[in-house]
Amino acid sequence: MIRALVVSNMLATPQHPERGSFVRDQVRALRGLDGVDVCLHEFPGGPKALVRCALQLRARYRREHFDVVHAHFGLSAWPALCVPAEVHALTLHGTDVTHPLTRQSTRLVLPFVDLLGVASPALASQLPGARSRLRAQSLPCGVDLERFRPMPRAWARAELDLDPMRPYLLFAADPKRPEKRHDRALALAGPVKLLTLGGVNPDQVPLWINAANAVLVPSEREGFGLAVLEALACDVPVLATPVGIHPTVLEGLAGTICAPFDLAQWHRALAPHLLEADPRVAGRARVEQFSMERMAERVVDAWRVSITRRTTTTDARGSMTER
Repeated sequence: MIRALVVSNMLATPQHPERGSFVRDQVRALRGLDGVDVCLHEFPGGPKALVRCALQLRARYRREHFDVVHAHFGLSAWPALCVPAEVHALTLHGTDVTHPLTRQSTRLVLPFVDLLGVASPALASQLPGARSRLRAQSLPCGVDLERFRPMPRAWARAELDLDPMRPYLLFAADPKRPEKRHDRALALAGPVKLLTLGGVNPDQVPLWINAANAVLVPSEREGFGLAVLEALACDVPVLATPVGIHPTVLEGLAGTICAPFDLAQWHRALAPHLLEADPRVAGRARVEQFSMERMAERVVDAWRVSITRRTTTTDARGSMTER
């Protein structure tokens, strides 16, 4: 039995119920696997919360034993180190590598991390330090294929009180996040109504995806690209920039585009979907390899290898000391 503690600084709030949902999805998938016992500790973002979380973790778990303490996001790794474990793991998701301030904090904590994960191979290439880039493993959270599935578009629109006849586009992010490029989506949508996902309850997101003629992901950067996977799991057309996992899952898939943002080119790709009442693509088969269950299995495999390596190293050192 592997006993693990997952630590995340993406605690959901009433204003942002979507925050950290992918981490909670992974914990749910991990708990569904045999031989794994997982606890989850979430806390709010911000530097003040780091100190408070460290104190909480130390007080709450000082008499507990964990094989693995796995932090999500670089800042979360610091308080996670307060909990003793055979292995301290960290998965980086994007902003913890690309933002100047959080990148520095992430760089400083990496030497204390036994197992280093990243949301995608593309993100690994951006890590600070050659050694970190070499040892990083791709450990994304994955997509919930049970929740994200094709639904009748008319039904989804009725549930959301949307016009059943007019076309809709979905910007699959919070417009307040500048790297997601809401401005590009607005320019592409023009007179077509553009829906957004900021502040939407995670349970409602599949409805919004299925209600749209197409999902727009014109991001400057993506640590992984879960929004594209969720749209494809619903067989909804996607237009996305070639960042994160996008090139891998969209290559050669009819009805989608994965290209640098060019208004004219994207307009041409989008036009057929606006004319159809229920445009769909064969996307679901593409994302099965990224299901949250498969990704959870990958994480547990990485845990087992790291635990074995750590135990073997400790035993070897003990033998040398005895001699």
